[in-house]
Amino acid sequence: MSFNTFGHLFRFTSFGESHGAAIGCVVDGCPPRIPLTAVDIQGYLDKRRPGQSRFTTQRQEPDAVKIMSGVFTDEASGEQVTTGTPIMLMIENVDQRSKDYSAIKDKYRPGHAGYTYDVKYGIHDYRGGGRASARETAARVAAGAIARKIVPGMTVRGALIQMGPHKIDRARWDWNEVDKNPFFCPDAQQAKFFESYLDGVRKAGSSCGAVIEVVADGVPAGLGAPVYAKLDADLASALIGINAVKGVEIGDGFATAAMSGEENADEMRMGNERKPRFLSNHAGGILGGISTGQQIVARFAVKPTSSILTPRKTVDRYGNETEVMTKGRHDPCVGIRAVPIGEAMVACVLADHYLRHRAQVGEGTAWPFQKPGA
Repeated sequence: MSFNTFGHLFRFTSFGESHGAAIGCVVDGCPPRIPLTAVDIQGYLDKRRPGQSRFTTQRQEPDAVKIMSGVFTDEASGEQVTTGTPIMLMIENVDQRSKDYSAIKDKYRPGHAGYTYDVKYGIHDYRGGGRASARETAARVAAGAIARKIVPGMTVRGALIQMGPHKIDRARWDWNEVDKNPFFCPDAQQAKFFESYLDGVRKAGSSCGAVIEVVADGVPAGLGAPVYAKLDADLASALIGINAVKGVEIGDGFATAAMSGEENADEMRMGNERKPRFLSNHAGGILGGISTGQQIVARFAVKPTSSILTPRKTVDRYGNETEVMTKGRHDPCVGIRAVPIGEAMVACVLADHYLRHRAQVGEGTAWPFQKPGA
């Protein structure tokens, strides 16, 4: 299996399977002398970690990260810093229950990748989905923790804004609420509703989908390149590549199709700092594939968890029609733990484009320009 590496100048290669000995990644292209310890990474992994509430899988994984290479103690500051060499991060698996899958090892779970892996490779690790498992995304979150340190002044935050058909009230949006409920929801009132709603879904042995919004602040203007390295295209690729994601939009996305040209255009005036001030942000902070300096806004839709208790019609590896019912420990809504994963992938894309921008144009262009003859 190839294509396990993401990014260009800032890139990472993930490794491992759901029920293997360990998962992790090798981060390449991180600049030297950036302070980095396991603590800097662990906090983000803890947000993604399973078993933290009744609303996620009860698999108990501490997801304790170990930095195996790429750091050294700076004699001047006494801090542990990056050296510029590959950074290997490893997370041991400690709570696999492979026996949960023995009864269905030859049956394809509808909505899962078992059939497509088999038809492509002729072999598939049925234990929790193997390489197709969302367990692999812990490596992405770890890499994202490093990426956040590369762009000066950048913050990346995510929130769950819809569960099933139920949306938040954006008038009640409060970033401070995101870490106060198990859904990463910015609407405290709707978060209470989600508790009873998801309890009902879980007790019925079913699952539901979700929509996640990721917002990046402090992103400089100029990141991205025309035609085949557009920032929004790379963000879309990064987010659609997350397990169970089926749709991505940048800014107002699909809603712009119903707008007029006057409504959609983000008008501009001059701000106090001699920089453009946009009167709206329908474009999500990206024009022509290049960042404007506004907030980068992206949303992605996560499908319902495919592993459910309700029997579903399927076929097995040998061409026989059968039924399958998935037992074991599964998220009734995988969208919940997709929030820190979405944050991480956005951070990785922005870090990569920041380094690519600096490599091509250095400190960038002095703007506004001097009018000829002035």
